[in-house]
Amino acid sequence: MSQYVCVRIIRMDDIDIGLFEHDRNNTLYFYILNADEQIYMRYGGRDSRSADGYLNLASIELALKKGLELHELHKEGKLPAPPRPKPVFAREYPLLVERTFARNACVECHLIGDYQNMHRELDGTLDKPKHLWRSPDIRTIGIELDVPRGLVVKEATGPAAAAGMKSGDTVTAVNGQTVYTFGDLQHAYDQTPRDAASAKFTVARNGENAELTVQLPIRWWVTDTRWRQSSVDPRTYFDSRPLSSEEKTARGLKPGGFASEVTYIDRFAQAMKSHELQKGDIVFGVDGVETDPVANTADLYIKIHKRAGDSMTLGVLRGTERIEMPLKTFRMSFRK
Repeated sequence: MSQYVCVRIIRMDDIDIGLFEHDRNNTLYFYILNADEQIYMRYGGRDSRSADGYLNLASIELALKKGLELHELHKEGKLPAPPRPKPVFAREYPLLVERTFARNACVECHLIGDYQNMHRELDGTLDKPKHLWRSPDIRTIGIELDVPRGLVVKEATGPAAAAGMKSGDTVTAVNGQTVYTFGDLQHAYDQTPRDAASAKFTVARNGENAELTVQLPIRWWVTDTRWRQSSVDPRTYFDSRPLSSEEKTARGLKPGGFASEVTYIDRFAQAMKSHELQKGDIVFGVDGVETDPVANTADLYIKIHKRAGDSMTLGVLRGTERIEMPLKTFRMSFRK
């Protein structure tokens, strides 16, 4: 640490968020860079399971040491800088200006991320799978890291194992982007198109590199988004599990539909009078729609296709009775 100049950013007012781009809902985020703002690596990242599961002193020490090595390469002219992204600043988002600058309030990371999405919603460029489900969980494709050791694979299962990844491998690149830390890995993986069928992981093994093509299952990018401060995410206040084809057929429902059994009712549902669903209900339709090429549950269909605050009618199977039930989603306001 004594070889670094440490800067803590407490307000994002004048930071180039085009250069310093990341998932704004991280617990903390470090950039290791030189005085010319050439970014060597990132440190941070999280998933829906834990705010700090990928953060510890051992792994940040590894990152800091690697940063010093990269800086030496830079001084020797052996580390060319990548093209700098187009500059973007928080003042370019009118809703954010109204919420912060105009009130002399703090411009915070999570505010930037949310107001970017609000403007995308207004101008029609919001891509929900990409912008709402940021930082897909690598555990979904079977990668469990030995966190204190950086990007060393602790265990590979599922698609990762099928691609040839093994315990002890070290991930060195994702889709051609060199990665040194989990923050690097998550940022690179997040850039994978949500309709991609595969992703390429380069791993170091016994002194050699191997390029592995990991097949991505459908909905590989879906995670629990409730911990995020997101105004454009429709709050439905219920969870459901997808029914199997056999369960749908037994209930007279479309085998390819997104019929799902309600497994959880948030206490706010009653308080907000959002809906009258009960655990065990089967939601098989939303406004008359029963199938979707992506969604496998009714709540996922709503999150992808409806706007926060929309009202709709659910097709519900309760026992043997079919019910048309109104549901109102809600738009989350900020917690400060």
